[in-house]
Amino acid sequence: MLVESDEALVQRAQAGDREAFRALVERHSRSVFRLAFRLTGNEHDADEVVQESFIRAHRRLGRFESRSAFGTWLYRIAANCAVDLLRARKTHESLDIEGPGAPSLPLDAVTTAPQQERQVFGSQIQARVRAALAHLTERERLAFVLRHVEGRSIDEIAQQMNLRTNATKHSIFRAVRKMRIALEPFV
Repeated sequence: MLVESDEALVQRAQAGDREAFRALVERHSRSVFRLAFRLTGNEHDADEVVQESFIRAHRRLGRFESRSAFGTWLYRIAANCAVDLLRARKTHESLDIEGPGAPSLPLDAVTTAPQQERQVFGSQIQARVRAALAHLTERERLAFVLRHVEGRSIDEIAQQMNLRTNATKHSIFRAVRKMRIALEPFV
């Protein structure tokens, strides 16, 4: 079976084909969710960002000019939706650092089994990473996640964030520096 390209699906969707847009949603929803989850820190907010991202993409599909890949354009919409949600909730004051379902283990938890020790240590690191991400600015967090979690290139990140390459590199550098400081006790 021949897999239709994003470009072909976009053209069909722009012409009013609902199934083509549905195919785009199915193709990209997991990656948009991963980005949203990493930016918001919880599943509920990530679901909300995904839904809003696809609503905005559908509304603006007629203006999509294929100067970039559909996925890049959609990622930019999703990142903006996540930032909008975080701003609306005053993230730095109300973000749940631990996140729903995250184990709340004391930093000095003592276990005897090596596997349990690794799990405790892993949980501690995850909590510390979430806390460190929460203290980054929105721009730094987005740049860091896109670069070091999603593996995007500097040029892709610059395009998605509507920044110049040097500003993008600087945002990533600042985020990495802050993350290193926050994670220093663990490395």
